[in-house]
Amino acid sequence: MEIIINDERKIFAVQKEFSDMFPYLKLEFFSKPNTRDGAPSKKLMKHISKSIAECRTIHNAGHVKIQPQMTIGELEQGFRDVYGLSIDVLRKSGETWLETNATADWTLTRQDEEGRKQSQMQVV
Repeated sequence: MEIIINDERKIFAVQKEFSDMFPYLKLEFFSKPNTRDGAPSKKLMKHISKSIAECRTIHNAGHVKIQPQMTIGELEQGFRDVYGLSIDVLRKSGETWLETNATADWTLTRQDEEGRKQSQMQVV
């Protein structure tokens, strides 16, 4: 899967493409990078109607290639290094979205599968 990153794209469009491939994961965009001490402030979250241009600090043309075997850490680092975008990947657990900082070395596929399992366990 490739997600095209350009200045005209809206955050919600990038989030939808990601969620279509990984239904138990979601991307959030932030004004400032996440810290290792905890979750970023919700007030720093970029509004989904903003364009990528309004959020980027590095304006390279191109795309991000998102592959199922990438880790959360690799994905977050790639967005940060290449585009200056701060993102956070959250995993679904029932009706709750959990931070994935403690499991950033897990692949996107493993995170999505864990989200599916956790969500199905809570439904029973």
